[in-house]
Amino acid sequence: MKKRVLITGAAGFLGSHLCDKFIAEGYRVIGMDNLITGDLRNLEHLFPLPDFEFYHHDVTKYIHISGPLDYILHFASPASPIDYLKIPIQTLKVGAMGTHNCLGLAKDKKARILVASTSEVYGDPLVHPQPETYWGNVNPIGPRGVYDEAKRYMESIAMAYHSFHKVDTRIVRIFNTYGPRMRLNDGRALPAFIGQALRGEDITVFGEGTQTRSFCYVSDLVEGIYRLLLSDYTGPVNIGNPNEISLRSFAEEVLALTGNKVKIVNKPLPADDPKQRQPDISLAKQLLDWAPIVSRKEGLGKTYNYFKNLPENEWHRLPKSF
Repeated sequence: MKKRVLITGAAGFLGSHLCDKFIAEGYRVIGMDNLITGDLRNLEHLFPLPDFEFYHHDVTKYIHISGPLDYILHFASPASPIDYLKIPIQTLKVGAMGTHNCLGLAKDKKARILVASTSEVYGDPLVHPQPETYWGNVNPIGPRGVYDEAKRYMESIAMAYHSFHKVDTRIVRIFNTYGPRMRLNDGRALPAFIGQALRGEDITVFGEGTQTRSFCYVSDLVEGIYRLLLSDYTGPVNIGNPNEISLRSFAEEVLALTGNKVKIVNKPLPADDPKQRQPDISLAKQLLDWAPIVSRKEGLGKTYNYFKNLPENEWHRLPKSF
């Protein structure tokens, strides 16, 4: 019998790549998504496969899955500021009620569950790079607090279910990730820069562009998550690429890649925007024998080719309304 895995947020950027990974590894995959921010086009290549099924469902409501279940990967959540600032209550609910429901299902099915946390639990960090032992510097009532605190709560309730109900839990802290199937209009730096360049618009950098990020290509991230799920470690683990770069330098790389002649312009820095973001991946290296292997140059090239080959109307699609 093939093992069965439930992936929530399956129609999203990361969720859809995880579905691909588990299908490739020989699992039966149940994808679940309410399609608030996900897109079925990310999964349409899987619909003909006998080992894939899709449930259109909101995980903040009771989850029913017939039959045995071996693993749950809880990835349902808005993930970009442009989304979670528009739907703050839903963001908090999927981190709290959605996680609670997934943990209850894991308890009932005796399934192992991996929850998708984020580097945002570190807030605007005062420790650099960020190890898992750092507790973070988060503004709970700031505009980003709805996402940051939803994920911090997710980690807390996962550990509570682990210690009290003996549920087999895993926690991944995901750092900035990029690749095909991102939405050009999701407000994050990489798709924003590429989208502006494709449309012939000036590239917008917030503040002076000195704030740093570390970008991990999606295939590297998915491999790290897969290894963590199958490991015996129950604490949080950073998965990301420690190759740090300033956003201005990153904008210049994107501009050089596209060959466009637009300018880089500066706009005011958003509230609580982290000044630095770089994962300490020592734990992942030690526990999982994992480290990213795709260079930024290679990953950027693949991602740009994906966006460049989208229908031109996709370049101009406005951010989603709710």
